[in-house]
Amino acid sequence: MKPALMLGVLLLAAPMALGQVRVQGGNVTLAITAVPPGPDPPTASSSSTTLRWSQERVETKITIATLCPGQKFTLRALATGISGGGMPAPEVTLQDGMLAVDFVLDIPPRKPNNGSCTVRYTAVASFEQGNSTELGDDVHTVTYTIVAQ
Repeated sequence: MKPALMLGVLLLAAPMALGQVRVQGGNVTLAITAVPPGPDPPTASSSSTTLRWSQERVETKITIATLCPGQKFTLRALATGISGGGMPAPEVTLQDGMLAVDFVLDIPPRKPNNGSCTVRYTAVASFEQGNSTELGDDVHTVTYTIVAQ
C-alpha cells in the first residue's frame, strides 16, 4: 500500500451576477490515508457545505468552476437536497482552470426566490496518482455564480 494523505482544502467564493449565492460551512478538508494498488480507488466525501441563493424575475441557474494550480488528484461536486426550486445537474469533476459548468438548473422566477442545497464533495485518489506526502496537497478555489438560464 502506498500512503496517500490527500487532498487539500477547498476555499469557496461566491460572486454575484443576477442574484446572490452565499456559501456556508467554510473550508473543507478531505483526506485519504492509504491507497492500495488496484482498480477500486478509495474516496473521501464531505457534505458540510451549504449554498443559499436569492434572485427574482427570471429563471436562473448556478454554475461551478475551480482553480487548483498543479492539480494532482480528482475532486467531484454534486448538489443535493435542493429546496426552493431547481434541479441538480449531474456530478461535476472539477479540473483546474475549467470554464464554469451547470451545477443547479431551472431555478424558477419568483419574487423573491430563496433556495438552498447541500454540496457533496468527493475526493478520489488512485495508486498511480502518487501521494500528498511526496507531491503536496491540492487546494481548490471553487466559485459558484448565479446566472440567467
